[in-house]
Amino acid sequence: MLPWTRASRSPRARRTLAALLLAVAAVATPTATAAAAPAAATAATSRGWNDYSCKPSAAHPRPVVLVHGTFGNSVDNWLVLAPYLVNRGYCVYSLDYGQLPGVPVFNGLGPIDKSAGQLATFVDKVLASTGAPKADIVGHSQGGMMPNYYLKFLGGAAKVNAMIGLAPDNHGTTLLGLTKLLPYFPGAEYLLNAGTPGLADQVAGSPFIKKLNSVPDTVPGVHYTVIATRYDEVVTPYRTQFLDGPDVRNVLLQDLCPVDLSEHVAIGTIDRVAYHEVANALDPSHAGPTNCASVIG
Repeated sequence: MLPWTRASRSPRARRTLAALLLAVAAVATPTATAAAAPAAATAATSRGWNDYSCKPSAAHPRPVVLVHGTFGNSVDNWLVLAPYLVNRGYCVYSLDYGQLPGVPVFNGLGPIDKSAGQLATFVDKVLASTGAPKADIVGHSQGGMMPNYYLKFLGGAAKVNAMIGLAPDNHGTTLLGLTKLLPYFPGAEYLLNAGTPGLADQVAGSPFIKKLNSVPDTVPGVHYTVIATRYDEVVTPYRTQFLDGPDVRNVLLQDLCPVDLSEHVAIGTIDRVAYHEVANALDPSHAGPTNCASVIG
């Protein structure tokens, strides 16, 4: 689906600042109930993914692991993409990672190196269940970047065939320069680092980003695809999402469909043009042209 209308970009800075404040507020005053987690898992299974009885077919021999973004969870981020892939014959799985104590539902807030360890455990579980030697990973935002730590430093390259990122912050983000305002708000930087390390780790120049990019962008043997939108208001500049390596396909959504107005959230949660490109990356031998008409595919 194409989000033909989107909110005015004039208050982008306020929306991004609100996201930072929401993270702090979620840590300080969680309001969601703990019962939401098992309910979400049930919802995922009922929609055809996270089905551990699924066995990959000859046409699609690898399971697909979906990795949500910051503030996301294993269900909400994938209500469109997971069924899209299941309907195409894939065994699809999604995990929750980066949970903070006392903060249900909103995930991806913990230290990213620890989140990568959670991903490693989950991939092992999926491979053991399906009997497949390797998985394919599709991630949105932090979920498109964090697996790179798994591939580079936790031995994930031996277990992953393809890494597909939707608006991933592979080299960190400036958050539209709002992080430069932190010194003017006493205590804000402390809360950002102590309360939500998963956000602090994503800031360009953070110790985590420096370590992630201390080695080449890619690992031999893994096929990489990055799908970005020029209207991204969270991972900025958007071209920093792209990877450099011998087996990388960097895709700008508007080169495929110029009238697609998807921003950071939409490209990962509802955009069928982007999803068509995901399907191409998962099965390149049967790839078809991706364009504005792909919304009906």
